[in-house]
Amino acid sequence: MISIAGVIGAGLFVGSANAIATAGPAVLLAYFFAGLLVILVMRMLGEMATANPDTGSFSTYATRALGHWAGFSVGWLYWWFWVLVIPVEATAAAAILTNWLGGAQWMWALIIVVALTATNLISVGNYGEFEFWFALVKVVAIVAFIGLGIAAILGWLPNSEVSGVDQLWASGGFMPLGFGAVIAAMLTTMFSFMGSEIVTIAAAESKDPAKGITRATNSVIWRISIFYFGSIFVIVALVPWNELDPATGSYQYVLSKMGIPHAETIMDIVILTAVASCLNSALYTASRMLYSLGDRGDAPRSVKKITANGVPWVAVIASMVLGFLAVVGNYILPEKLFTYLLATTGAVALFVYLAIASSQLVLRRQLDRDGERPAVLMWLYPWLTYLAIGFIGFVLVMMVVRPEQRSSILLSAVLAAVTVIGGIIVQRRNTRRDKVAARVSGDSA
Repeated sequence: MISIAGVIGAGLFVGSANAIATAGPAVLLAYFFAGLLVILVMRMLGEMATANPDTGSFSTYATRALGHWAGFSVGWLYWWFWVLVIPVEATAAAAILTNWLGGAQWMWALIIVVALTATNLISVGNYGEFEFWFALVKVVAIVAFIGLGIAAILGWLPNSEVSGVDQLWASGGFMPLGFGAVIAAMLTTMFSFMGSEIVTIAAAESKDPAKGITRATNSVIWRISIFYFGSIFVIVALVPWNELDPATGSYQYVLSKMGIPHAETIMDIVILTAVASCLNSALYTASRMLYSLGDRGDAPRSVKKITANGVPWVAVIASMVLGFLAVVGNYILPEKLFTYLLATTGAVALFVYLAIASSQLVLRRQLDRDGERPAVLMWLYPWLTYLAIGFIGFVLVMMVVRPEQRSSILLSAVLAAVTVIGGIIVQRRNTRRDKVAARVSGDSA
């Protein structure tokens, strides 16, 4: 269930209106291209994860394939990304609860973060149990939305103000703002898929990692097709793309046009669930990546401390504390400064995908040389891997070219450069230490 709903995040419910406003109905192409990249990356990651399950996932594989510096860099970048997800999601959830119940937003943000930290601290089973129910709500909501959308398209909803699929071309055509707008929307949609890879981290703590990873990887195509492509199709088919207000949300607007009562409240509940799910996963993922970094000597040894239930409690608390400090920063720091802080994560997803693809190229050669055949194999190796790498490079170049994305890619590049330099320093230090140890051992012999 975690793998099924892993692609359904708050970005789908909240961010889709921005993407549609950017490209019009042609946003479907943006989701198609972004989804295709995620499918290829997940296939590559599935191959490596079934061959060698590890809670460090792609960070560990980058170390084996490209060198210690690569695993160090990718691990810390990924941890930083998920730590900064905490304030974003906690603030979004707090805004909904404040609107319902009143009270200060920071208080609700604190309650949410502490509650989900407690579930993560008790046991990994608790994380799985909470995520199962969060996932179930999201899946039911999306399936119901698509079902209602199909009924409205066919004219079966008695109180609906909308029907048919004319809006796909009625307001300026299918691609009213040109192909450049599709690329711009793709840069927005690309990051709403971040989180698909969590299942390879979580599966390493399950009873049968290979089976879980295989099922999740094989199902990623229909998950993206139904949940993203299906629901976005319903939106752009039923209502004019230029009527959508990003502040209101595309799903709420369409439901209200279908004549569904209490549409805003229904979507608030779904979005709150999606936000809680994302926050739950952020704490889990950040703590496991931090634990893995500590296990490899790239983070303080204290983060390796675990409870009797096998939970890395120091890593969980450290991630939570830094995440909540960012929540506080969201309220007390100047808005522009916090925006810059978030912008440092803008291209992290692409850097991680690039590391996964590059690692798979190297590790697949080793598997072939050793005659190993994991349960999941990358299609048309190595050509589709090269295609994915080329596409990632194209997207990074487009982020530099487009003014609205330039600050994000530049700040992300600065953060990546700092972590790479740190990784190179650590790698050289470890190499010198190993040489000294080998020389001492040889002298003793």
